Order: sequence, then structure tokens, then C-alpha cells
Amino acid sequence: MRAPTPNTPLILWGATGQARVLGEFLPNLGWRIIALFDNAPNRTSPWPAIPVVGGEDRFPGWLREQETVPAALAAIGGDRGSDRLRLQRWMASQGCPIPQAIHPAAYVAHNASLGDGCQILAGAVVGADSQLGDAVLVNTSASVDHECVLGDGVHVGPGAVLCGLVRIHPGAFIGAGAVVLPRVTVGADSIVGAGAVVTRDLPDNVVACGNPARII
Repeated sequence: MRAPTPNTPLILWGATGQARVLGEFLPNLGWRIIALFDNAPNRTSPWPAIPVVGGEDRFPGWLREQETVPAALAAIGGDRGSDRLRLQRWMASQGCPIPQAIHPAAYVAHNASLGDGCQILAGAVVGADSQLGDAVLVNTSASVDHECVLGDGVHVGPGAVLCGLVRIHPGAFIGAGAVVLPRVTVGADSIVGAGAVVTRDLPDNVVACGNPARII
């Protein structure tokens, strides 16, 4: 979607750490966070003036009461990429536009391609000709080098490095400080542990740790 005008209404799904991170810079880009949603009962808001309305059972009714349909982002981090993607798609099916959230201190190459709901945080780099799917999270100071391809719902953790021509399949999680060497593929829904160095391809649905990374 286009860049917001000042005070464009936005909701966040999630009321914990990732919401705090997004809430720190999105208002400076023109977004006005009006409500939070979370499936966890009794979740409290990090901001007294912004309520946690409820979960999926409350969302459709609340949305019908709004004069303007707000944009929406899934503020869900960690290894829950499939949850982030599912909720993003569900909110889009309810009519909510899904923006991108790019921190002013991040760098995204002009010829990189970013899908809906991508979140690129402070100090992160997305290099030339990289392709990011929907709901991809590139966390603080992470680096995605040239010609990488990241599937829907991928999370690249803080300080992680994807060297050139890396392919990360949907739902995979690359832990903080991990390194994936050039031309290596990480399978769908796999987890690369913090600080690991991935030197060869990983299949789907595995956990790999160490230097060099080994499946555990």
C-alpha cells in the first residue's frame, strides 16, 4: 500500500515485544496505532492509551464499528512465522490493508522486492535484488545480502547474516547472530540456532546449531 498520510489508523496483532518495537517508530512514519489484538487472555497493553480489544472472536465485530477500516500488522516475532503469516492473511481477508514497516535507520536496496507486511528493523540491510515474501521479519542489525530469496513468514534474527544468494524457505527462523554462507538453502519451518554457522543446505522442519551447524 502507499505511504501513510499523517495519523493513518493502524492496528497491531500482538501486544508484547514486537509491538513495542513497531510502536517506537511507526508513529514517526505517519501511523496512528488505535488498538491491539491478542489471542492470549488477559494480555495488557504496553501503552495505557491504546487498548487490547481481544482476540479473533472480537475482531470482526470491532472492525464493523470503525468508520474507516484501519491498516494492520502482525506484531509477532520469534519462531512463530507461520502464526504471523496466518494472522496477517486473515486480517487482509477482513479488508485491512497490510503495509510494510521499514525503520528509518534500515537500508533496503532500490531493486529489492518486499512483500506485504515485511518488517525491516533498525540497522538492518536488505541487499541488491533480494526478494522477500509476505510477513518477513528482518530484525535489528540483521543483514540480507544480494540476491537472497526469503519465503513467506521468514524471521531473520538480530545480527544474523545471510550471505549472497541464500534461499530461506517459508516459515524458517534464523537465530540471533547466525551466519548462512553463500548459496546455501534453509528448508521450510526449520530453526537455525543463535550463533550457528550454516555451511550446507538444511532440509525442512529441522533444528540446527553449532559451527558448523548440525541437525539436532
